[in-house]
Amino acid sequence: MLRQILVAAALVCCAASAEAAVRTKVIEYKQGDTVLEGYLAWDDAKTGKRPGVLVVHEWTGLGPYVKKRAEMLAKLGYVAFAADIYGKGVRPSTPAEAGKVAAIYKDDRPLMRARARAGLDVLKGQKLVDRNRLAAIGYCFGGTTVLELARDGADLRGVASFHGGLATPKPEDAINIKARILAMQGADDPYVKADEIAAFQQEMRAAKVDWQFITYGNAVHSFTNPDAGNDNSKGAAYNEKADKRSWEAMKQFFAEIFK
Repeated sequence: MLRQILVAAALVCCAASAEAAVRTKVIEYKQGDTVLEGYLAWDDAKTGKRPGVLVVHEWTGLGPYVKKRAEMLAKLGYVAFAADIYGKGVRPSTPAEAGKVAAIYKDDRPLMRARARAGLDVLKGQKLVDRNRLAAIGYCFGGTTVLELARDGADLRGVASFHGGLATPKPEDAINIKARILAMQGADDPYVKADEIAAFQQEMRAAKVDWQFITYGNAVHSFTNPDAGNDNSKGAAYNEKADKRSWEAMKQFFAEIFK
């Protein structure tokens, strides 16, 4: 009996040691002369190379929310790098300030793409990353950014946008897209209107992109972020069902593109 107990205890210990051990690291890098500061997350208990996922932040910049998403991806077995589009220390604290900073990149898509590519280069450079299996995801402003990265012809297997802006000043660039595209939107999002959605879908069709578009009922903008509150009348609010469903859709998407 004692021996059985000891064996059982040893098995429990082995199982515990094999559980995910997420490690994180702040990485300073540059795009041109601008210093950027991203956030890397990976599972230290897993061995060998694995797919890498670039994560791009909302309009408030790289903060706790997107870092948490990077850690969630690491728990799934990916190496995740949360890129910094704005620059080290540039972290807007109010909606007005965030709008001004985000507008710099929305009005300068080549710069937005260059910042995203700089983050992708950091991800590619990680020793645990399989450079042939890369994807990018983004939230709100980040969704817009990863779609622009795809339009720029980045070597990605897939791009997933969560409640991101879909419009682009150069829809003809969709011909450069190599990635499969997954766009997820709130059905009642007042910031991404029907004409923008229609234009995006036509852009994808015209370029013969492999794309999916999922709409979540009763959801508005920022539906994945609990910090957005729960008042849909404000235009941005958390929706638990849409959050969970979109994350599961992303997981299924990754299972398909990385198989």
